[in-house]
Amino acid sequence: MKCQPKAAKFPAALDKQTSKCYNKKDISSERCAMTRPLFIVFEGIDGCGKSTQLRLLSEYLQKRGRRVVTTAEPTDSATGKMLREALAGRDPRTAAEMAALFTLDRIHHNIAEDGIENCLKNGCDMLSDRYYYSSLAYQGSLVDYEWVRHMNVDCPEIRRPDLCIFLDIAPTTALSRIGRRGEQKEIYEKEETLSLVRATFMRVFDTLTDNVAIIDAGGTPEEVAAQIVAVVEPLLN
Repeated sequence: MKCQPKAAKFPAALDKQTSKCYNKKDISSERCAMTRPLFIVFEGIDGCGKSTQLRLLSEYLQKRGRRVVTTAEPTDSATGKMLREALAGRDPRTAAEMAALFTLDRIHHNIAEDGIENCLKNGCDMLSDRYYYSSLAYQGSLVDYEWVRHMNVDCPEIRRPDLCIFLDIAPTTALSRIGRRGEQKEIYEKEETLSLVRATFMRVFDTLTDNVAIIDAGGTPEEVAAQIVAVVEPLLN
């Protein structure tokens, strides 16, 4: 992950409502100066289309003359590689172990030489495919939620995003998309699990003061992207 003017790599969701803010404050009141880089996180259940929307937003921001870096969790660190093995089912871990490993990887994600903090300091917008909201929803539904929340939200080395974009989609639709990929399913990619995780995401957003926009991701990529731009645009002016 390099802090460069062009994007690095690109690692997406059913409410039948238009996009809405799900936070304690109106996102439009959180206006950022054009010169201030933004840290935006994409969340959602597996198969919601985060990769596509992250790419489209990156392209949009670059057309606005902004420098953009895209990133993802788990990272490519040693801890991130352990997590990928566990997610693929090749190195099983307990939910508590997964929660701790994700937190360790997230701290590295923030403080590494090419991590979130340094890229923001260098004037690059950061777009991340997943962040601590995933830990709260996935591991927080399996072990003590407050323990997972404390490790992440209260950790001084883990930065809070300017905006979390949650791509909302029905679990059945998500599984259909996952099936079309032709890839081996990860351990969480089951309808019952995805339904539980989606519900947990909603409870998570109720407990936090973070800026969260819930986007109906059931439309075409272009329709979903238009909703996202409408939410992000006030932060650019």
